[in-house]
Amino acid sequence: MAASRTTLKPVKGVGMEGFIATWYAKNTGQNLGEFRELARRLAKELRPGDVVLEVAPGPGYLAIELALAGNFRVSGVDISHTFVRLAREAAKKAGASVEFREGNASALPFADNVFDFIVTRAAFKNFGDPVGALNEMHRVLRPGGVALIMDMRKDATRASIREEVAKMNLGAVGGFMTRRILEQLRRRAYTRRDFETMLAKTPFAHAAIDDGPIGFEIWMTKNTDAKPALIEAAA
Repeated sequence: MAASRTTLKPVKGVGMEGFIATWYAKNTGQNLGEFRELARRLAKELRPGDVVLEVAPGPGYLAIELALAGNFRVSGVDISHTFVRLAREAAKKAGASVEFREGNASALPFADNVFDFIVTRAAFKNFGDPVGALNEMHRVLRPGGVALIMDMRKDATRASIREEVAKMNLGAVGGFMTRRILEQLRRRAYTRRDFETMLAKTPFAHAAIDDGPIGFEIWMTKNTDAKPALIEAAA
């Protein structure tokens, strides 16, 4: 018998708290330019006044950059108490208006039909209930709203991981540690077929899967009809 939602672990593996979360925040914070560039790209897809949610924002860098990139109402929800504290501190320091709160991706602490856009970056592979998380994203999106998952591919090669980490300019130690972490996290990652199977179990009526060097971008739209999931390769 499949495990019920109440018995599912909220995340796979060890959750990030305390020293580990602080180290991760410091390490990823060395490359704020990447978050700023991504925020600017995503901002072009949004309209002034859009309500935005980042699921599992970690230390909050992307959510903060999104709030600074335009006239958007941005929130972030993370299961890690340490990350929520660090994200709040970072938002205050940056002068960004972002609401960070604790919560589970498969039981989002929001009402139905609230958000125009949802993004989760480098976190989906760690969710203990990925289909539940997809259903929750659909629930809290407004009709016509869009959700974006950005995460690793299970078939990413060591060479491609090495090339992507080299672009981060993390230094010898940081680069080595990041490569090792990504190679470990790849074991939890999903294939295109995995995503197709999971999406077929959700109400999302449309999803476009775009392949990158080491990861996917999965764009999902909440339509008002109830058609089964349609998976298409992004142009």
